[in-house]
Amino acid sequence: MFTEKELEAISYIRSFIMNNGHMPSIRQMGREIGFSSPRSASMMINKLVDKGVLQRRENGALKFLDSEFNQEFNASTVNVPLVGTVSCGAPVFAEENIEAMIPVSTKLAQSPHKYFLLRASGDSMNQSGINDGDLVLVRQQQTAKSKEIVVALIDGETTVKEFKKIGDVIILFPRSNNKQHKPIYLERDFKVQGVVVATIPQE
Repeated sequence: MFTEKELEAISYIRSFIMNNGHMPSIRQMGREIGFSSPRSASMMINKLVDKGVLQRRENGALKFLDSEFNQEFNASTVNVPLVGTVSCGAPVFAEENIEAMIPVSTKLAQSPHKYFLLRASGDSMNQSGINDGDLVLVRQQQTAKSKEIVVALIDGETTVKEFKKIGDVIILFPRSNNKQHKPIYLERDFKVQGVVVATIPQE
């Protein structure tokens, strides 16, 4: 139902919306997909409108319809930014520079949420299946439920731990066979950056 170029455009549009919250411009899409002119990008837009992927509103704006009418369409991926390294030991600063854009299945990175990837460092979460060097897929949010694994920001440093809240006290638990790792108790200077939804092992 879709050509290879159309699937490339769909993947780019989905990734752009997930990471930026709005549709890319025709010029942005044309540059990313490799069209030689804005007219070629406009023709691609029209094809995606005709095939029901995009909807043109009365004011001319485009809406992306992430529908489930086509198996090939839904089995695609979204590009998620890899933004650095996060500690699974003592908290260490994670550089917020995008190192790469990694394709992740839309079954894991689901619209309309925003996601990012971090590279795990250390062994404090190895009993939860997060090992040194693994990539963790994080759904960006500022709240968490007890027993969820979170990326926590503590005094400008980040760490991955299991979250628990008792009254006004936040406890971040390690899950490791290394008994040197201890829970972290916090009352302030703490922020949830996201919840870990998947681990991508690295060989």
